[in-house]
Amino acid sequence: MKYTLSIEIALPRERVVQLLSDPAQMPKWLRGVLVHEPLNGKHGEVGTESRVVMQSGEQTMEATETITRREPENLHGIPSDSVVHYDREIVAKGMWNAARERFTEAGPESTLWTSENEFRFDSLPMRLIMPFLRGAFRRQSLQHMQDFKAFAEQGTDVRDAKD
Repeated sequence: MKYTLSIEIALPRERVVQLLSDPAQMPKWLRGVLVHEPLNGKHGEVGTESRVVMQSGEQTMEATETITRREPENLHGIPSDSVVHYDREIVAKGMWNAARERFTEAGPESTLWTSENEFRFDSLPMRLIMPFLRGAFRRQSLQHMQDFKAFAEQGTDVRDAKD
């Protein structure tokens, strides 16, 4: 299953990618994150594997995230005509996900974030019901993007939200 989502954020691209790549900020915008800790390497660097634990309702999921691409490596002084790439693979029991994030300047004070997602599942039952769950996966991804936008633009912390 594959899908692509986009959202415009009213901040300069350099500020957006710095906020997004700062692990201390993650709990403020990534709804349900309990743990995001590097197992090796440094947070956000290519090749780094991290243990990720997410909670949704009563369900908890543990996964391993691997950073597969980050360009440019230095997130300061990014040329206005370049695209920032931030790709990762997430593996959990029975599931593989590739997330390919692209950040382009939409204007001098705005950023277009495009997120391409691909999911694969090991079990036959999951592969059979995926067409029915596609909308739920898209909604969750869009919720994360909207939460980040609200955090980046207005300082909204998802931990203060009443779910």
